[in-house]
Amino acid sequence: MTPLPLTPLLADGALQFAFEKATLEGKITIGTLIIVSLFSWTVIFTKAWQLWRARRETRKFLEAYSATRDPLDIQRKGVEFDGAPAFHLYQRGADELDYHLKNNPKNSKGQIRISTAAFEAVKVSLEEAAAAEAIALEKGMIVLSTAVAGGPFIGLLGTVWGVMETFSGIAKANSASLTAMAPGVAGALIATVVGLFVAIPAMFAYNFMVTSIRAITQELDGFASRYAIQIDHAYVENRNLEEKIADALVRARVGHEESSSAPARA
Repeated sequence: MTPLPLTPLLADGALQFAFEKATLEGKITIGTLIIVSLFSWTVIFTKAWQLWRARRETRKFLEAYSATRDPLDIQRKGVEFDGAPAFHLYQRGADELDYHLKNNPKNSKGQIRISTAAFEAVKVSLEEAAAAEAIALEKGMIVLSTAVAGGPFIGLLGTVWGVMETFSGIAKANSASLTAMAPGVAGALIATVVGLFVAIPAMFAYNFMVTSIRAITQELDGFASRYAIQIDHAYVENRNLEEKIADALVRARVGHEESSSAPARA
């Protein structure tokens, strides 16, 4: 009778035989590895979707931002690019800048500006946003690194335990034939095979995703620097050297007068 096309490829092969001959400890190890694999594949799919969306939305956002001249133009239009780390950083900086423009404005030649101290607060908010976005991109990667590093060792533990049980049983039965040893060894080795099945896909996914995250993070840092420079040019009060010197002299004179008018201490 011709086997059905949907019959599993390895249903009647070595894996099925080895699993049937595995000890209870070996089956527990395999079950643990299957759970790790489920977590690993969940992270692979969700992280792949997150990174793909982040790249797509970031590309759209940067194109839209490059077409503007005012750093606050996108926020004022209400356009959103959800899923783009650069846009989330932009929102954080724009909100901080808008707060200082409304609450701590500086009038510079008839235009509303912010002080250099307020600009430092904006830069701090950009740095915090960049760090938060980097952490969000790296979230879940610990699962893949654990699967890569721990999967083979968990499988090896099951294999060593199974071989130990096999040799112990052979010693008790006083039978050292290959026929007596083969089922137990096969049942022990399947734990290592499953461990490698868990670790190998996680390793390739981890390396690819770490490279992608690093590229997005570097792009994010570059945008943060560019955004800060444009805010500085458009909204920060930049006084010339003469004005700064005059202001410093006035503050020094006022401070000297206050110290002179203060009553002398006994």
